[in-house]
Amino acid sequence: MAEVDVVSLCADLIRFDTTNYGGGEAAGERLAAEYVAEFLDRHGVPSRILEPEPQRSNVIARIPGTDPTLPALLVQGHLDVVPARAADWSVPPFSGEVRDGFLWGRGAVDMKDFCAMVLSAVASGLAPRRDLVLAFVADEEDRGDYGAHWLVKEHADLFEGCAAAISESGGYSYHVPAADGRKVRLYPVGTAERGTAHLRLTASGRAGHGSRPNAENAVVRLVGALQRIADHRWPVQLTPTVRAFLERTGAALGVPVDLSSGDAVDETVARLGAAGSLVVPTVRNSTTPTMLEAGYKVNVIPSTATAQVDVRVLPGTEDDLFAVVDSLLGEGVTREFVAHQPPVQAPVDSPWFDAMAEALRAEDPEAVVVPYCMGGGTDAKAFSQLGMACYGFAPLALPEGFPYRAMAHGVDERVPVDGLRFGTRVLTRFLESC
Repeated sequence: MAEVDVVSLCADLIRFDTTNYGGGEAAGERLAAEYVAEFLDRHGVPSRILEPEPQRSNVIARIPGTDPTLPALLVQGHLDVVPARAADWSVPPFSGEVRDGFLWGRGAVDMKDFCAMVLSAVASGLAPRRDLVLAFVADEEDRGDYGAHWLVKEHADLFEGCAAAISESGGYSYHVPAADGRKVRLYPVGTAERGTAHLRLTASGRAGHGSRPNAENAVVRLVGALQRIADHRWPVQLTPTVRAFLERTGAALGVPVDLSSGDAVDETVARLGAAGSLVVPTVRNSTTPTMLEAGYKVNVIPSTATAQVDVRVLPGTEDDLFAVVDSLLGEGVTREFVAHQPPVQAPVDSPWFDAMAEALRAEDPEAVVVPYCMGGGTDAKAFSQLGMACYGFAPLALPEGFPYRAMAHGVDERVPVDGLRFGTRVLTRFLESC
């Protein structure tokens, strides 16, 4: 088949404004979904567009493998993007402009680059060993109610036979110095992600006049609870992914690794330097107060006050975390979930991970591939409910010093064109050989 340039494909996708404003308000993914569906159809892959509501579009396709006895693989990416304020950007955020060796635009790294790589792999005449289910979904940048979570709830049959899935946030190069002065190219592959639990705290008390003493002041109760939560130092808890990351990264960099205590882990992370920054958010749980609402007049003590707390929880630690949170609330304060998506954990040592590592090393023989736990969340939280082992594997080669982690949701989001082509070669190799 004729070669299709992944950079042009990604630029086309960027030019569709698929902004997701949250709360159900969005520009919609329909036009981008139609582009994807027509591209797939043109290259011999029939597809379906599914919409829970008009304009909130998902594209699903299945490519048969040569060995029907093998379990299928889900390859999933999202078509929506977060808002971009054009006045803040050096280029119009939906221009898809190529400049200085980079493709610029909202979604260039989150995650229309991966969607374009998948389409480019299809156009190359992809001949996989196992069935591939392709999903280009809506609403990942909000709650997934119109995308992955809706598909899992209403169309689980479309993912029949899928034993594993790949998607965003892993497989990119990260340049770090070794103890002997060498530069090492780490490629962290996502094998886990912290769960998301957004909590609403409600403090109840006795309403009254602001000039009078009140031992049941809801605002004071709420502030006290938030202070205790903010001050709490969560202990180090090493999941299989984080432990493997520390051990394998330390070995690659020639850095001593001591995991015998919480303090020893913190010291090990510090010794890893730039590589340690990849794991700082995931050696502990976190509880971060983010929103407050109370009162309607300065001289009135309200009967209730509310706050929201962003809780991120490591695999296997949810029960203990919520028990501690409950002990910190204090008198008159209750909690409820605003959103609750459990953690994700896939096997670190598996044929899937080995195939990803082999595909990366085929393009970069010096690649050091390590497992990685994401501090935030992806649509893996939805698809893991179907029993899939979900991995973050959207390969890219990045130039040294490139602030990749600041690109997602950031101003002047961009991806190196050479890195995008590298990623396409790696992804195609993996999809054919896994």
